[in-house]
Amino acid sequence: MQLIETAPHEFAAHFLFDQHGLAPFFACDRRIKDGGGSQEAEFDFDGEKWVSRLSYRDSGPEHPGTRLPSGTEFRLEEMREFDLHVESAEDPVGQRSFHVHLAPRWQGMRSESGHEISISADIDEAVNLHVQGSNIEFDQYLPLLRRAVLAVGIESMYFEDPHGFSTILDAERYVRVHEEASGPVHARDGPIAQLGHLLEHDRTGRRKLVQFDSDEHGRDRPGYYHTATLGPRRVAEAFPTHDLPKEVKHYYAKESVSLSGSLSHPKVGVSYQKSFWREQLSASEDDIEQLNRELEETLLSVLAEAGLPIRQGGGTYVEGEYFQLGESDRDRNLVELDFTRIKHRQESVVIKHIADGLAPTAWESLEVLVTDGGEVSPKDIADETGRHPGSVRRALKRIPELVEREYGKVALRSDYIADLVYDAVKEAREATQRAAEVGAKAIEASRRGLDTSTSAFIAWAAKHDIDVTDRESTELQLDFGVVDDIRRKLREGFKLWKAADMPEARYRIAKVRFEKKVTSDLRSVDSDETKSFATTAWHYLD
Repeated sequence: MQLIETAPHEFAAHFLFDQHGLAPFFACDRRIKDGGGSQEAEFDFDGEKWVSRLSYRDSGPEHPGTRLPSGTEFRLEEMREFDLHVESAEDPVGQRSFHVHLAPRWQGMRSESGHEISISADIDEAVNLHVQGSNIEFDQYLPLLRRAVLAVGIESMYFEDPHGFSTILDAERYVRVHEEASGPVHARDGPIAQLGHLLEHDRTGRRKLVQFDSDEHGRDRPGYYHTATLGPRRVAEAFPTHDLPKEVKHYYAKESVSLSGSLSHPKVGVSYQKSFWREQLSASEDDIEQLNRELEETLLSVLAEAGLPIRQGGGTYVEGEYFQLGESDRDRNLVELDFTRIKHRQESVVIKHIADGLAPTAWESLEVLVTDGGEVSPKDIADETGRHPGSVRRALKRIPELVEREYGKVALRSDYIADLVYDAVKEAREATQRAAEVGAKAIEASRRGLDTSTSAFIAWAAKHDIDVTDRESTELQLDFGVVDDIRRKLREGFKLWKAADMPEARYRIAKVRFEKKVTSDLRSVDSDETKSFATTAWHYLD
């Protein structure tokens, strides 16, 4: 499917090369000395002119002496590390570039403070390149690196085959959206907010949903910085074919209020979040292809969910120095973000457990989880509820779809589940209170000499929190509060009223009050709106 072309933004990686040991490191040292402290050269790459600059810095590792533990001679009098800066000579802005910090690696390496530096056990000697750049396609960094080192007199063959421990640290793809069109992306019912609320809990680590609508100077800027960060498990809920943890974001440039042109409009981007999982992406072609595919598919799906066009879309997108309108020649799938499906799945989990009945310890644990704002351990729950910690742990094991247990901490699995559980716990508390009232009123009725059928009507009203006012001088008044089906409730009460041999006419002309939730058609307002109604019972009895 030919969809809109996205642009690469930030990129960072550790590229490790060990096939030629420390030869690249020694080569950099020779070229620096030959150039009196630096080297600079121009070169062509894919029809574009680039500039490469090699320099050095004081090194952090301890000098190894005249020989490395492997036996390799080390003839350098002082320890150095090297910097390579590569930038496009045709970029007027100067942000299409990358920087490389090249450092040696060997077994038994120590820092200047004497601490051993950890090196992979299968590496004797190598060089590590920390690469950081922007506005360059991810699969072009290594080819550009090889051309850049060759331009300053270093063999490119040293950087042909990255070691498997090479690691991508950061990567982002984005589009720039017109500020008047981007609102649905960062709206409170938009895809970023829904991803954050439905797919993440708020108890471990930092908050996953960030929403800032003003800039660093406190100036209003709706959508200034909105992000939702998803770990691998949460990503799989929304994107079943994806593995990589990601951050979805809508953001403006700093000082965008005072900027003009394309920079005054926001970016919508998706970035790889290495810190959210224990796995890693290497520098292999397959891993870089996976990275590009998942970032683009996530970005395009978020745009589509927000109702934005995912082809060129005149007026929606804003071209800039690095983002150009066009259709991609890459094959990408549009993954439908089915929030309704996710909601229904989470609702069904809660309903299942509530309907099946929860043990008292599980109920008490849920009460603590929905009322406590920080991290909670089973011991915390036991202390607060007076239960044995073992009982709490067993109860939590029985509701794995509702709670997440990791490293001795417990949390509800998502904000949405938390809301559902909160409502259930609240309803349970109210039901318990109503049950006590039912018992009290039944006892009161028996003491007043009322028969069983009359007591049944009183108990029914108490159970459903219906306020009954029955004075001889006025009409019967029934206040139902919030109710979904007033017709069914009134008929249910009428049946018990007649069974108690009470005057049917009195119930028929009873004044009825009730409230009902209605759904607003406006997306920008809260859809849970409650309206009050007043009527007469007979309207619903015939």
